[in-house]
Amino acid sequence: MTPDTFYTLRPATQQDFQAIKNLIYAVQINPMGLDWRRFGLAVDADDQLVGCGQIKPHKDGSIELASIAVLPEWRKLGVARAIIRHLLKHHPRPLYLTCRSKLRPFYEKFGFKVVTAPTELPPYFRRLARLVEVLRQLGITHQRMLVMRLDG
Repeated sequence: MTPDTFYTLRPATQQDFQAIKNLIYAVQINPMGLDWRRFGLAVDADDQLVGCGQIKPHKDGSIELASIAVLPEWRKLGVARAIIRHLLKHHPRPLYLTCRSKLRPFYEKFGFKVVTAPTELPPYFRRLARLVEVLRQLGITHQRMLVMRLDG
């Protein structure tokens, strides 16, 4: 792939759902709460999925930028950046996300800031942060997870 490779952004359709699930599993990110109606997609000239992302509401009222995934051969071409910008344009704040600590600089470029105080987190993210920390302490995962928030 080259930087001039053609892709477009569009809303997902029900027919895209299996491709979305396949990509989420392939890149090994959280497969919970996938709903094709919340996804924005990047597709190639043949309308094949190359990247995706969703805005996911939670029962506690918080809203999450989630499921950002791009096929390996399409990375470093601005696909994830374009998906995120598109999703951010149309959704209220605050907006939360969870990510591996190494992705902090990437999301900071969009204005997200790390939330360090558990008391500043909505209940969903507080529970998730505790769970990931327990898994890390048990040696089940070695990843450090961050919760980030975009205000205003």
